Amino acid sequence: MEKKVNFRKFLPNYFSFFVNGSVVLIVGAILPYVIDEAKISFAVAGSLLSFFAIGNFLASFVNPFLTRLVGRKISIFITSLFMPLSLLGLSFLPHVSVMLLLFILLGISRGCYSVINNAYINENSDGTPVALNILHMVFAIGAFLAPMVMSLFFKFDFTWRAIVYTLAIASFCSAVYMLTLDLTPKTVAAEKTERESLAKKSPFWKQPLFYLSGFLLFFYLGLENCVNGWFVTYFKNTGIMSPAFANSLVSFTWLAVLFGRLLTAYISRKIKKQNIILFDCIITAIFFILLISTKNLGIITFAIIGLGLFFAGIYPTTVSNASDAIVGSDLGTSMLLAIAALGGIVTPQIVGIVADKIGLVGAICILLVNASVMIVISVVNFLLKRKSERLEK
Repeated sequence: MEKKVNFRKFLPNYFSFFVNGSVVLIVGAILPYVIDEAKISFAVAGSLLSFFAIGNFLASFVNPFLTRLVGRKISIFITSLFMPLSLLGLSFLPHVSVMLLLFILLGISRGCYSVINNAYINENSDGTPVALNILHMVFAIGAFLAPMVMSLFFKFDFTWRAIVYTLAIASFCSAVYMLTLDLTPKTVAAEKTERESLAKKSPFWKQPLFYLSGFLLFFYLGLENCVNGWFVTYFKNTGIMSPAFANSLVSFTWLAVLFGRLLTAYISRKIKKQNIILFDCIITAIFFILLISTKNLGIITFAIIGLGLFFAGIYPTTVSNASDAIVGSDLGTSMLLAIAALGGIVTPQIVGIVADKIGLVGAICILLVNASVMIVISVVNFLLKRKSERLEK
């Protein structure tokens, strides 16, 4: 049954995720200019990106600690200020050790935004995935638009610092805007009293749904990060296409993700979450196999767009799928996203290590494991949800 959701109350969340998407893409876009001006090596530049990912992972532990210490609202305000401060600090190109610290803080800020926004929307949308899909859709919009704005700045003879200052101002506005939210945790369903709800609800770590959702996100984010991070190099090394065409596929992917999240937000009003997840995982595996099994440019372009389209709904719908286990628990949401972030950190490293030994073409085939495990987990999740629905009847 379709549930009515007041999307206007989520505007601060949507704006913050729009800024987040812009920052994530710009970090990679400005890196060549940082390398040239700071005279750092590619190894050091790679460390900056790794520290950004590590900061994102650490956010899952920093956020629960700060929330217990000072409460949700002050916690998110403090960590959200890390973003504009880190961006401004980066514009001065300080010593490498300071830049590494700034990238960790930037990652922590990005991760804490993710924890709070996912938790808040999960708690205030009755577990429906529509609002969460829109949240991740605006992230994709920010990711798509940021490089275009940067290119526009360059046409007017501004440097890379112009986009950094713009995002620093936007992220500060986002921090202030988040203060308008009532971030009091909602632990009770509308139709139950608090005492009844807490008596019946098991902690998240005792619920199979938490682990199914967490490990599905682990393997999904590993696959997604490898597609985003390795496939330009993969196509270049195989000689399938020019570097320019390979880079243009990134834009196609984000457009597909944007459309896919919009489509998922629409159909999730009428189709059950577990059905969407199962379908998306199966079709994702099909497009991935198609992508790595051909050298035809037309088929590759079709496959990468299809991959982005069906990638799009998996993450937000899976977070929503876990809502019965994690609603009302910042620690539960944090641990869920930590498991996901770990997959995004570990998998690209594994592919890189194997690629040094057998080549990137062979190493990419490891990702078939991710695609296969995602299908298995989504099937188990589907069966678990169906069993739960039968028991409720």
